[in-house]
This record gives sequence, structure tokens and C-alpha cells, in this order.
Amino acid sequence: MSDEPTLGALIRAQGARYGDKTALRFEGADTSYAALDARASRVANGLIAQGIRPGERIGYLGKNHPAYYELLFGAAKAGAVMVPVNWRLADAELDWIIRDAQVRWIVAGPDFAGRLAALFAGRADAPTLLPLTDYPAWRDGQPDNDPDVAVDAGDVAVQLYTSGTTGRPKGAMLSHRNLLVYRTLPVDAQPAWNRFTDDDVSLIVMPVFHIGGTGFGTQTLAAGATGLVVAEFDAGQVLDFIEHERLSKIFVVPSALQMLLGHPRAREVDYGRIRTILYGASPIPLPLLREAMAVFRCGFVQMYGMTETSGTVCALTPEDHDPAGTVRMTSAGRPMMPGVEIRIQDAAGTPLPTGQSGEIAIRAPLVMVGYWQRPDATAEALSPDGWFRTGDAGYLDEGGYLFIQDRVKDMIVTGGENVYPAEVEAALYEHPAIAEVAVIGVPSAKWGEEVKAVAVAKPGTAIEPAEVIAWARQRIAGYKLPKSVDVIPALPRGPTGKILRRELRAPFWEGYARNIN
Repeated sequence: MSDEPTLGALIRAQGARYGDKTALRFEGADTSYAALDARASRVANGLIAQGIRPGERIGYLGKNHPAYYELLFGAAKAGAVMVPVNWRLADAELDWIIRDAQVRWIVAGPDFAGRLAALFAGRADAPTLLPLTDYPAWRDGQPDNDPDVAVDAGDVAVQLYTSGTTGRPKGAMLSHRNLLVYRTLPVDAQPAWNRFTDDDVSLIVMPVFHIGGTGFGTQTLAAGATGLVVAEFDAGQVLDFIEHERLSKIFVVPSALQMLLGHPRAREVDYGRIRTILYGASPIPLPLLREAMAVFRCGFVQMYGMTETSGTVCALTPEDHDPAGTVRMTSAGRPMMPGVEIRIQDAAGTPLPTGQSGEIAIRAPLVMVGYWQRPDATAEALSPDGWFRTGDAGYLDEGGYLFIQDRVKDMIVTGGENVYPAEVEAALYEHPAIAEVAVIGVPSAKWGEEVKAVAVAKPGTAIEPAEVIAWARQRIAGYKLPKSVDVIPALPRGPTGKILRRELRAPFWEGYARNIN
């Protein structure tokens, strides 16, 4: 057994240390650290009584809610693995993930319990479904003694699903060590902007099915701070929270910042208590940054990372944010903590020199254990000596700043959501009028990028873009839908027959310094 912290040990220690201090606040109701610890023990005992064994998966399908963190820490105390599922997915996508993860027990929010009940109907192997409305009574019916199950820091704690390059998502397995590695660092090893105090109040608005929601929430609680849990982003509500809830740290995507700045009350609010606004999932356009710095008057940090790296590995610090627009403002910054190594490599995995472009690779204690039941995909992504291939293309300058230029795997990031073209194409190919289709990301002032489909019609048919989008809405999540559909006579292809996405993207990215926005 390791002496490193686990999620269960963390909340046990915080419950004893902070007692009645508010850990989580949601819709006017507070959960203290002591209550969160006791509820996690009740959840753990309930899971054990349910027959959930260490290493087995439980699920959560719902918007942000304090119950998720009770389940997360309760699963950890029982040695189980938490699988938060993206509530924006279509039914077929939900069903696939729940089956793939072999989820045995799942809590579903009021908007989703009925959908799961219909999906599970008639299935002998269906998970036990507990509606969130029934969860408090179930939880409170369990004993609150800590079950003290033996759990190691290297055990898997959370399984988050990433979009798949071949049309199916993969379950990235994150260990307790991955999620809590920053807890093992001395305080002075943490960058000043990333040091929480127990007086901080953070906004937990990134969805918990993302590492942004699970990771930022965990970091808040690990610091003994208070987390303000918000079901989903609403600009007016967030401004109210800034005024009345003493928020000091906010983590959002750039499109959310744009919505805040566009709100009629944006320039009437007192932002004096906010110390840091963290943003991730995509870079921030310079005009938006200038406006945000002028209005919010706080430190800004761009965070680069991904599910497989347990979140942030590289950061552009407040000192690097210059409204004048320096060259390094277009970078993703530098490694944010000791132990994070970043290199650029070629297709064979050979390191490339400073300034030369290639695939970004990361080696760090934050890198995932691997992909659930996908040994081939794990071996492809993780080298024997621990280097993770990100699929992003870029280069390092002489100061160690990372510049991201494109995505090796064609991934589109729209409003902070990852979308892989193959997944959307697989759905669109089923449309009776589409002979061929390619999906690309194009610039969007609101979302950073948006999904565009370029299609070829079958002989004797006509493609109606609005009808295709409506048709696809029944098959894939809304954020994956093409915002537009262009119809052309033929798709450009290379000598081997591969679709040349770069040729399709090029006209839309003219005038941009890089092929992501």
C-alpha cells in the first residue's frame, strides 16, 4: 500500500480538519466538510451492500450537483470507480458508454432517469438505476461508519470518456494519484496563481463529466475551500454569484467569458474579490482577452491539458497575459508543475529540436493509467517509458513555451467540447441522400470552432442542409451537430484515396495564424 493520498483518505482528513465549514454550496443549501465525509461513508456502505466490489464501475448521469461529489468520494471509499456520463449525448451514445464501462449501478438526474429506464427496459444485465430524487433517502438509509476499504493511490478512481477517432469513445482511466498528485507537492512548488486558500470560493460550473468539473471540484475540496456548484452555465446567474457569493476563482471556457461580457450587467458588477479566472479547452482570442482584462481586472490563466492527463499540464500565467499581444500570448504556456515533461516528436516517437513542429508528447504523474479494455489504443497512445501522444501538433520555443498549431487527429473543439469528425461522419453517412461526407472545424466567434459538414449527394438525390441537421439531431449530441452543410460535387482526395481535410478547411482559415481558434 502507498502512503500517497486517495480520494477517500482526502475527504476523511478534510472532514476531520474542517468540520462544519462549508465544502459545497448549491442553490442556497450548504454541505459541510464533516457532512460530505459522512455522506461519502454512507454511499460507500450502500454500494458495498449493493454488491459493488472494488474495481467495479458506478455511474452518474446528470447536471452538476453536490450528490456527484458524495458519489465520487463514496465510490473511492468503497474502492469502486466513478463513471460520470455526458448528459448531452444521444440515447444510443449513452447506452454504448454505460455498456462499455460495465456500469453496475447508476444515479440519474430528473431529466435523465426516464431515458435510462427506457434504455434498460427488458435487459437482464441492466445496471441498477437510482433516480436522483430518490438518492437522499437511499443514502440516509445507510450506516455512516467509514468502511475503511484498502485502496491504493495507483488504483483507478474515475473513468472519463473521450470522443473516439474511429467513431467510438474511449474510457480514460484516472487513478487517485493522477487526480491528487498536486497534493504531494510542497506549497512553494505550486505556482502562486494555483495556490488555493481555505478562504477561496470557486465556481464549479464546468460539467462533472469533463475533467474540468471533476478535477476543479476535487482541487477545491483538497484545499479546504468552498465550491459553489452550478448545474450549468448561465451568465446572469454567474454574475449574481460574483456579487453575492464571494467568488474568488472561476474556471470556464472562453465562450463562457464571452457570454459574461455580453451580458447587460457585465459592467455593473464589483469583481474586486476575484483573484483568478482560469480558462481552458481552447485559446482566447486577443480582442476577447483585452475586453475581459479591462472588465474583470484579475489574473488570467490559460490551461492546456486533456482528459488523459487528468487536466492541466501546461499553463500560460497571468504574467504572460499581455493585452498588447506578444508572440507568447499565442502559446499554451509552460509546464505548470515539477514532474511535467513536454517534448515534440515525429511519427516514430523520435524527439525533435526546439522550434521544429511535430506531435506533442507528455510524460507526467498526471498521465492516465490507460484506456479501459483497449490495450491496443493504450499501447498506441502511451510509450513503454511513459510518453503520452496527445494527437496535437505544435512546437516548443527556446523558453520552453508550447505553441499548438493543429490537431493531428482532426479533433474539433467547439465551446469546450471535443468532437471527432469520424463520429459525426458515421452518423451522417446513414442519411439516404449522402454518398460521401467529411466533417471539419471552421472558425466561430462564439464557440472557437464549429462543426461543418461537406457532403456529396447520391445520384438522383438532393441534399437539404437543414433537413440533414435535423435528421442528425436524432442520432448524435447537439454540440456535435454540423452548424452548416456544404454540398460539393466530389471530396478532394490524395493518391491513396484519403480525404484531404486540409484542403476543405483551408478557405475558412485564411488569415488565421494557426488552424485552431
